[in-house]
Amino acid sequence: MTHKVAILGASGYTGAELIRLIAGHPNIEIKALAAERKAGMEMAQVFPHLRHMKLPTLCKIGEIDFSEIDLCFCALPHKTSQEVISALPSDLKIVDLSADFRLRDPAEYEKWYGNPHSAVEIQKEAVYGLSEFYREEIKSAHLVAGTGCNAATGQFALRPLISGGLIDLDDIILDLKCAVSGAGRALKENLLHAELSEGYNAYAVGGTHRHLGEFDQEFSALAGRPVKVQFTPHLVPANRGILATVYVKGDAQAIHQALATAYAAEPFLEVLPFGEAPSTHHVRGSNFCHVGVAQDRIEGRAIVIAALDNLTKGSSGQALQNANLMLGEEETAGLMMAPLFP
Repeated sequence: MTHKVAILGASGYTGAELIRLIAGHPNIEIKALAAERKAGMEMAQVFPHLRHMKLPTLCKIGEIDFSEIDLCFCALPHKTSQEVISALPSDLKIVDLSADFRLRDPAEYEKWYGNPHSAVEIQKEAVYGLSEFYREEIKSAHLVAGTGCNAATGQFALRPLISGGLIDLDDIILDLKCAVSGAGRALKENLLHAELSEGYNAYAVGGTHRHLGEFDQEFSALAGRPVKVQFTPHLVPANRGILATVYVKGDAQAIHQALATAYAAEPFLEVLPFGEAPSTHHVRGSNFCHVGVAQDRIEGRAIVIAALDNLTKGSSGQALQNANLMLGEEETAGLMMAPLFP
C-alpha cells in the first residue's frame, strides 16, 4: 500500500533532505508540503536540485487536508513545533524533527530551551526517536521525537558501553565536530562564508549546549544513576557531517567487542576493525554511522570515534527510519543508498 505523508517545514535543510530520501521509497507518496513564508512557490524555486521531481506546490499548514495524510513529518523550529502539533488531528502519526518533545521532563525542556513547554500532555505520549534503541516503542507510537544530531552521534558511541558497565561513568570526555548545516538554513552572520571558512571554533563551551539535556536523560536512565559527560562541540567549515571523538576509561578491546556485538544486526551501524578510525567522508549523504575504537597510549583508556551525516542519520534519515517502523514498512526502505564519495 502507498502511505501519504505531509512535510511541514519543507523549505529547510531537513525538509529538503526528507524529500530527497522519500524519492527513493517504494511505498511513500508526498501529498503535501508546507512552508509558511514560501507558500505558493514550487520546490524547484526553493531547492533547484529537486526540480526533476513532481512535487506538490508549497502551501500553508492550514491549507492541508490531514484526513488524507497517514503520517506527518514536522521539520519546524523549536517552540513552533509544539504549537503546531497541538493543533493536528489526534489520530495522526507524527515524526517531529525539532527538540520540542525529546526531553521527558518539561522542567528540563524549560532549563535547556528557555521557555515553558506548552504541550505537556502531548509530550507524555512522545517516544524518543533513536531507532536502534527504541524500536518496539516506535512501532506503536503516535508521536516520535527525533533526536538531536549531536546527541545521536554521542549515543551511538556510548550507549552499549554504559549499559554494559564497561567504562568509568565519571570520566567521559566527548569532543565533537559538526558541519555548518547543523545550524539550519536561516541567515546568520557567523555562518557567512567569509566568517566560517578557513577555520573552526568551539561553541557552547562549558556545558551550555542544549543536546546535553538528551545526554543527561538517556545516559542516566541507562546507568540507573546520574551521568554527566564533558561535552564540547566545534563548528567546522564543511556542509555535512559529525565526528564525535570520545575519551573513556576502560579496556579498549572489550569496548570494541561490546560495540561490535551490540550493532552486529543493525543495518545502519557499522563497527570498524579495531584501531581503524571513521571519517565523515565515508558516510556523507547516507543513513550509516561508522564507529571505531582505538587503544589510547595511556594504559586503561580507550578512544571511541563515531561519524555520521547530520542531515541524514542525524535527522531526516532517522525520521524516515522511524516512519518506516510506524507505518509497518521495512525499516531500511528508502535508506540503503550508498554514501557520496568523494
